[in-house]
Amino acid sequence: ISADGTTELGDTLGGEDHEYEIAETRVALGPALATLDEREQKILTLRFYGNLTQSQIAEQIGISQMHVSRLLTKALTKLRGQLTADSI
Repeated sequence: ISADGTTELGDTLGGEDHEYEIAETRVALGPALATLDEREQKILTLRFYGNLTQSQIAEQIGISQMHVSRLLTKALTKLRGQLTADSI
């Protein structure tokens, strides 16, 4: 494609964008989060955006760390189900 023959057509084409799937997941995450109840949303927010431990969340909310663990597992399972259902 170049006059000196050092550039081929394939070198000028874009490649696969590996960040696209992550962007799609982030877009789908908003509506999926909306399906959770208020307490589940708060726990997920504190854990993944606030970077609090399960024990810190338990203290803040007033429940046991074990209950926080169970609620996190339940909420994440719901989110996975929502995101998987949306991609089908």
